[in-house]
Amino acid sequence: MPVRSVPGSASVATPEGGKLFAPSAASNRTALVDLLGRVAPPQGQALEIASGTGQHVVGYACRLPGLIWQPTEVDAARRASIDAYAREAGLDNILTARALDATSPGWGRQLNGSQDLIVLSNLLHLISASEARILISEAATALAANGRLVIYGPFMRGSALISDGDRAFNASLTAHDPETGYKDDLETIGWLQDAGLDVLETAEMPANNLALISKRSPI
Repeated sequence: MPVRSVPGSASVATPEGGKLFAPSAASNRTALVDLLGRVAPPQGQALEIASGTGQHVVGYACRLPGLIWQPTEVDAARRASIDAYAREAGLDNILTARALDATSPGWGRQLNGSQDLIVLSNLLHLISASEARILISEAATALAANGRLVIYGPFMRGSALISDGDRAFNASLTAHDPETGYKDDLETIGWLQDAGLDVLETAEMPANNLALISKRSPI
């Protein structure tokens, strides 16, 4: 599927010393690192979908050194930024960033059952419902038995937007592309279950965000 464009307010990243810096990634990194420190497996293979600038994966790799992290991004400039952050951090558990459009069918079979953890932050509201379902289904296929899928971002709660900020941001997304916008938390949980995943927890996160933690059951 083609990469969707998004409003400038949805993906702000500025050049900084050979890397890209996203204020939103800086502000939510500590909360995400703490969450993964609690719910992630201690070792194995970890895939980050839509790694963005690379700020998050460096934090994850520092907190969870027993996991080998594979960052991915569709955008070449952001892949270069990810690699620059990894080099600067001097961590040996971050692999070179790879190109991946996780809304395209088939990538999960290529990783068939090899991933102990898959992490996705701040993407579902930027893609369509059909693309989100493909992403979740492919991620489920890529997970090892008992592997965890962690999805973080803004959601509707029971089909309702819960703050003025959420209503304004969602309106800007749908005005730019009517197929995008906030996904409903309960509907997303249904998509996870349809993909064969057990939903373990819905964690409230700062700034009205949610994290949905699910697991692939042993076959």
